[in-house]
Amino acid sequence: MSTDKQGIVAVVPAAGVGSRMKADRPKQYLTINAITILEHTVNKLLSHPQVSKVVVAVSEGDPYFPELSLSQHPDVVRVKGGNERADSVLSALNYIQESGLGEWVMVHDAARPCIQQGDIDKLIEAALSHPVGGILAAPVRDTMKRGVDGQIDHTVERANLWHALTPQMFRTLPLQQALTEALEQGVSITDEASAFEWKGASPALVAGRSDNFKVTQPEDLALAEFYLSQNKE
Repeated sequence: MSTDKQGIVAVVPAAGVGSRMKADRPKQYLTINAITILEHTVNKLLSHPQVSKVVVAVSEGDPYFPELSLSQHPDVVRVKGGNERADSVLSALNYIQESGLGEWVMVHDAARPCIQQGDIDKLIEAALSHPVGGILAAPVRDTMKRGVDGQIDHTVERANLWHALTPQMFRTLPLQQALTEALEQGVSITDEASAFEWKGASPALVAGRSDNFKVTQPEDLALAEFYLSQNKE
């Protein structure tokens, strides 16, 4: 099985404020080596030969995105983001469906700039041969504790536990339908796979690199800079 001639469309939800970074702007607009995190991320996606376009969902009054050269890129499309991640992704999917851009979409966090082409290759291969689609994920390595009121309640068995990563890749129409139905019914959707899980489907788990982490805390910036300098592609 292969993608259609138009390729895969990447979706980047980038309407969040990233309050845990304690910065003067959303974390996707903080810079690493004079380039914003969002630009690092989108450039990684655009550099993959099977990604035809990137649809970025940003807040309606976002003052930062128009200042980026990225905003003028012919293969980058801006759509209006929503209050929650699922709203932003659905906005992008609606645009993709209306424009007839592609059968497959790959949703990737704006704040995961260290994604490598090899992991994207693995995800595409697995998703295309799976009836639902798939996500990059990393097996849990550390001992897991369930906490209650700031104290340990019990240890959680880590076997078969995975950290969900992105990209997550699915057919455009089924993902659009799953997200629409879940939001209409008030279901909490934390990632694209959870919309399919809610409908009883089981996406594939594709083991990915642990350096594909999300920049969330201030100390993450230095780590992302290190990985980006080590893994220039």
